[in-house]
Amino acid sequence: MIRLWSVVAALVLAFSALPAGAQYPSKPVRLVVPFPPAGAADLTARAIAQPLSQALGQPVVVENKPGADGAIAADLVAKAAPDGYTIFFGTNTAMCGVAVMRKAPPYNSVTDFTPVTLVGYFGFFLFSNPAVPAQTLRELIDYARANPGKLNYATGNSTSMLASARLKADEKIDAVEIPYKGDAPATADLVAGRVQFMIATPGTAVPFVKEGRLRALVTLAQNRSPLLPDVPTNVEAGMPPLAITPWAALFGPAKLPREIADRLAREMAVIAAKPEVREQLERHAFDAHASTPEQMSAFLKEQVEVWQRTAREVGLVPD
Repeated sequence: MIRLWSVVAALVLAFSALPAGAQYPSKPVRLVVPFPPAGAADLTARAIAQPLSQALGQPVVVENKPGADGAIAADLVAKAAPDGYTIFFGTNTAMCGVAVMRKAPPYNSVTDFTPVTLVGYFGFFLFSNPAVPAQTLRELIDYARANPGKLNYATGNSTSMLASARLKADEKIDAVEIPYKGDAPATADLVAGRVQFMIATPGTAVPFVKEGRLRALVTLAQNRSPLLPDVPTNVEAGMPPLAITPWAALFGPAKLPREIADRLAREMAVIAAKPEVREQLERHAFDAHASTPEQMSAFLKEQVEVWQRTAREVGLVPD
């Protein structure tokens, strides 16, 4: 019996001495999403959660924690144990927008998290109401210039807000911002004609475009979207590319063990390359991409700086 307990004790000590990544994961993983169900971020997170569950051999449970421009969810993850069981599905809204829009952000996007991997890029479009006599982006700009202060535009998230402000500043447009809590209510008012244009994710707008009740003038993505292949990019429409990039990535709390970050990044690289996953995400105008933790860390720092610079240039004041 003494010998048996000696063997058991030796095995326990040997197992506990293994790196964290060698034991990971041994229970379900929480994937915290900073937006409500059925939105672009939620649909994207759920599309990768299933194949990630299969790759890890443990359930990956999507947990929606909306509110405060993603800060509620981000703060929850930043304060979680750095063991790999609480992962943040972070977007530029929570990781860049909060840093720009708030005088006293509740966390530091660069130092309070461990970047794991890029997930990909959201597709944003500029939509307009057909009552506006503009078939192209250039015609919309010309019409807005000829009618200063008479057009209303909707914003439903920080990317929409900053991209719209950038467009106004670059093109010397005088239009009135109408803020919304999300793209869905903004789309409803755009269809009703209460606002005349908006920069937003396709979401609920695409059916209205196909019915002719809305127009999609350009996409802000680098390439045309399979969702609306006839819609040109803003560069094709003769406009300069926007410096800000709407993206999603995985983050852990600060001090997440490197072997866990590497494991998650490797699995996401495989998942992002799967044709069935890419096809599913393309239905939401999301372009899947993966990265190493080092690449994601450098990208995050670059994007925070770009957002801060852009906010200064367009005159956005933190509140």
